[in-house]
Amino acid sequence: MKQLIAFDLDGTLAESKQPLSDEVAALLARLLAVADAAIISGGDWPQFEKQIASRLPAGAARERLWLMPTTGTKLYRFADGAWRRAYADLFDADERAEILAAFDRALADAGLADECIWGERIEDRGSQITFSGLGQQAPLDAKEAWDPDRAKRTALQATLPAALPDLSINLGGTTSIDVTRKGIDKAYGLRRLSEESGVALAQMLFLGDAIYPGGNDYPAFTLGLDTVKVRDVAETIAVVTGVIACLGS
Repeated sequence: MKQLIAFDLDGTLAESKQPLSDEVAALLARLLAVADAAIISGGDWPQFEKQIASRLPAGAARERLWLMPTTGTKLYRFADGAWRRAYADLFDADERAEILAAFDRALADAGLADECIWGERIEDRGSQITFSGLGQQAPLDAKEAWDPDRAKRTALQATLPAALPDLSINLGGTTSIDVTRKGIDKAYGLRRLSEESGVALAQMLFLGDAIYPGGNDYPAFTLGLDTVKVRDVAETIAVVTGVIACLGS
């Protein structure tokens, strides 16, 4: 019987950068009544607060929820009535400058530097640098249409290792590329989760929409966790409903 259910966020529990729906928030509260849960994604804490923490219904067992922004390089727990950061692994100034310069060159070479965008395209999240193809504030319909087959991001992803050989580069969300230190991916975050929670990896189940080679959920599969690849939020709801029924029986 699994003790902890771990999730990707965008495309799995919520639409890209959107808050949890009432249905998903209530479902998560039901899950927390029978098991621990963790959410690991590329967004930083303000995005997690907006999408998850602020959406949990009254009475939800927040102390059983493990929130892991920036691909697990940060961990937040609920204690004494507030969400508090347990740890954070941050880039230094030289690493940040190197990553930003590499993205500038790659976008110019790919002819993507002058596209219409909404908000900042490159976001420094402290322990992760994230490229968003249409900007951080792009509307969902534009994001879904920009790179539906992942071809644009896969091409960019392939050019970056030469400039950033010591860093990990993974596709994330709908339009994103996440850059972290080498070895910092969801496998790293899930190993840290196991250490912090005391729950063995064999007792975890991971759900994500990007469990494919090059996808930022794929490291959970290569780590050896039991995983479920979901198509969308609706399929996540169906899977979690079944999990709750099994765990609560």
